[in-house]
Amino acid sequence: MRPVTRVCRLLALGAYFTLLLLLLNWHTWIAPPTHVPVALVLIVVALPLLAPLRGLLQARPYTHAWTSMLALPYFAIGVDALAAGVRPGWLGWGTIAASTLLFAGAVGFTRLRSRELRAADSAG
Repeated sequence: MRPVTRVCRLLALGAYFTLLLLLLNWHTWIAPPTHVPVALVLIVVALPLLAPLRGLLQARPYTHAWTSMLALPYFAIGVDALAAGVRPGWLGWGTIAASTLLFAGAVGFTRLRSRELRAADSAG
């Protein structure tokens, strides 16, 4: 794996875990919901992020590809939190930043790693 591919993978993993931890802390300790159970919010918000964990850890390009699409609703959650005036405001900005970095890292890794694998197949 080339160094730039490895950087994209590490960016995707770092942003993934940052987003997951941010959402868990946000909805359990920092600003828990008052009108619905915390468990329901965690199931709806955090559970979908656990689906790609194994493939991300095993550096599978296909998993990174669909994880990039999974990052998009979290971007919308961050924008919605800012528009709704959720306090503290850094929660929305953090969600936007982590989901954007997850998207960029996952797309970059998918593109670069797929090229590497195609080149290895055609050379061998």
